[in-house]
Amino acid sequence: MGVKLNKLKWSLRRITLDIPDDALVLEVGSGGNPYPRANVLLDAYEETRERHWDALVHDRPTVLSFGENLPFKDKAFDYVIAAHVLEHTPHPDRFLAELQRVARAGFIETPDAFMERINPYKDHRLEVTVRDEALVIRKKLAWIYDADLVELYEKRAKAIITRETIPGHAAEFHMRYFWKDKIKFTVVNPEVDANWAPPASDSNAPLSLGIKANLRLFILSMIRRWFSQNRRNAKLDILPLMRCPKCHSEQLERKSTDEIACKGCDAHFKSGNNIFYIH
Repeated sequence: MGVKLNKLKWSLRRITLDIPDDALVLEVGSGGNPYPRANVLLDAYEETRERHWDALVHDRPTVLSFGENLPFKDKAFDYVIAAHVLEHTPHPDRFLAELQRVARAGFIETPDAFMERINPYKDHRLEVTVRDEALVIRKKLAWIYDADLVELYEKRAKAIITRETIPGHAAEFHMRYFWKDKIKFTVVNPEVDANWAPPASDSNAPLSLGIKANLRLFILSMIRRWFSQNRRNAKLDILPLMRCPKCHSEQLERKSTDEIACKGCDAHFKSGNNIFYIH
């Protein structure tokens, strides 16, 4: 397959997932560029360095909560998308257990372990790859796993790899895993504590975007508008899908337009502007 065709196929992957039209779809870690096919979005933060300070998109029902303790009932969704979020958790076993609990099938995408080893990210805590149709997960001791390898790579090859090789062969540098009923995975070093403090950021604000970057954001927003189930999403009431993250009671009620309460433990959560704050 030619390089140009590779690039096209990779760029279209977000709108070519084979999901039935009537399936109810959750995206975990939706961030600033959610998949068009997702009906409900979930992210941990409104603002975070972990997505380079990109603004949170909440153009459909959106929940702010954590992937290791999803505020949804068992099998509330037919399908769950988790793209470029698994590698951020220090608790992959909990995260994957929650995906399986709330959905019947799904899709996971991360940088491949080799990509992560040579191009580490400050907020990535795992290296993930696939062997024999199962995820193989290694917890990182720190954000750079092999400092000598990274230094050698950055000195000679990084510019070539990132500018020429990866753009034309992105699939080889990423891990994509589709599952149904059960996620097969192994954590090769479960004894490692990956809950370390990441290094400080150079900036606590979004980067100033040029004309080309702003044009890209506009195109992405148009793609989401064209390919999302906008009418269905606008009418979707997600409260019946939810459970309390504190006591796991399924008895949640809307107290007002901007507040939800749990009858089980009397916890109160804010809501408004299409966002539910269920931390």
